[in-house]
Amino acid sequence: MTCADVTEMFTTLSGPGDDQAAPARAPGAGHAGRGGRGRSRSDALAWCVRLTGENSDAWLARLRDALRHVEEVRDQGPGGA
Repeated sequence: MTCADVTEMFTTLSGPGDDQAAPARAPGAGHAGRGGRGRSRSDALAWCVRLTGENSDAWLARLRDALRHVEEVRDQGPGGA
């Protein structure tokens, strides 16, 4: 797995897994795997982690902007500052 400039090798071993319990632990991985994002659930989960790492700064900035807007609207409402 690679995040920013850090790369860690967890395993290169692939094998059958418990397909019934896995969706509860990582629900998006099953959808991503079926969507062609990887050869296996672990490949799909790695893709999800990579996507999150690549976009987290932008997503967090949008969330902060939205929260600022909520605060502004709240301040304009009844009992606001």
